[in-house]
Amino acid sequence: MEKTIAAISTANGLGGIGVIRISGEKALSVAESVFRSVTGKKITEMKGYTAAYGKVYDQNEAIDEAVALVFRAPHSYTGEDVVELSCHGGLYVTKRVLRAVLQSGAEPAQAGEFTKRAFLNGKTGLIEAEAVMNIISARGAQSARAALSCMEGQLRQRIDKVRLSLVNTAAHLAAWADYPEEDIPEINTDHLTQTLSDCRTELQALLDSYDTGKIMREGVDTVIAGRPNVGKSTIMNLLSGCERSIVTNVPGTTRDIIEETVMLGEIPLRLSDTAGIHSTEDPVEKIGVEKAQNRLLQAGLVLAVFDASRPLSEDDKKLIELLSEAPALAIINKTDLPVQLETDYITAHIPHVVFLSALTGNGTDELEKQVADIIGTSHLEASQGILANERQRNAAAKALHSVAEAIEALSLGLTLDAVTVIIEEAIDSLLELTGERVTESVVEQVFSHFCVGK
Repeated sequence: MEKTIAAISTANGLGGIGVIRISGEKALSVAESVFRSVTGKKITEMKGYTAAYGKVYDQNEAIDEAVALVFRAPHSYTGEDVVELSCHGGLYVTKRVLRAVLQSGAEPAQAGEFTKRAFLNGKTGLIEAEAVMNIISARGAQSARAALSCMEGQLRQRIDKVRLSLVNTAAHLAAWADYPEEDIPEINTDHLTQTLSDCRTELQALLDSYDTGKIMREGVDTVIAGRPNVGKSTIMNLLSGCERSIVTNVPGTTRDIIEETVMLGEIPLRLSDTAGIHSTEDPVEKIGVEKAQNRLLQAGLVLAVFDASRPLSEDDKKLIELLSEAPALAIINKTDLPVQLETDYITAHIPHVVFLSALTGNGTDELEKQVADIIGTSHLEASQGILANERQRNAAAKALHSVAEAIEALSLGLTLDAVTVIIEEAIDSLLELTGERVTESVVEQVFSHFCVGK
């Protein structure tokens, strides 16, 4: 890895500061060729973790004032010599500084190349590197905490605990088989089965964390449903914080599906406001109703809205029947008006019910709590470390499958040699999960999802 790379590490656009990162064997000399400090001190003479104020030049033309931060190998993000030039933010200045750096001998960095070098140089593990991208793309505090816990090694600790148990078990089995003359304790199959069962339980918990983590990262597909004029559009506007849906007193105003991504507390919701579900002869309304019903069957969560100021109608009951198998939350809306709705029928079919006034916002906190309970984020301890992507999930699933096979092999009376081989397969899958045993193509795939400059 001889080439020195450079890229803009801050987002494109206007900003107070723009950072150009340089990493590699020639990082100090490349930076020195474009930067002159006000004290005259050269970058190649600076110690690590020091800064200098000066100007960046393109040949003899000053581009901007800047601060140069120096990190010397191996005590840097990439493990190489690194210089970060912090100039004023903006499209022109940062690109001009980068161009000067490239003309001085650096090469453009590829997507994720700085973090890839950190991984290859042993500065970070693969799951910790993946967490870097997750913290950059985090939508809320909970997803940010989960990513940070992975960066700090919490996920690795959970994995290593299982792996160490499997390694010790495999080592004991191998020693007992290979050195029968030694004073090695007999294999207790009941104890062995219990150890493997404990590993299976922990791996299953890891796999279960993936679905909840995916919701925190990507959100849950949520449909707002109900008969016309129960306040679906008002709820949509309340949650989105802006008027995306048309709100009138005319039933059937929303005839198509309106979509918006919102944060309900810590939970990203991909909201869809659908046409009112009801019996109609209007051909245009029929299309909208059919679309709404189809979306109900595909949704990860349905917010079923009912009008507290009116008695339960046949259309309301049909909606409740449609939701018999769906993950649903009943919202009794318009509680700011005199209540005429009997809720016994609703609560008998939909266990989660919230009383809300979309007009005043009263009840929003309870709505947030109930949604978190339904989708499973209310009890998630993000600091424990959770699986963050398909690569991790697949590797954990392979390990779980192998452990389950080992338990079955024991119950069927297979030889301990056969059980050992299966346990070693589980260990290999966990090494793949942590990135300690992965192919170059997997590494390339992981870092291809990163942004340039990270």
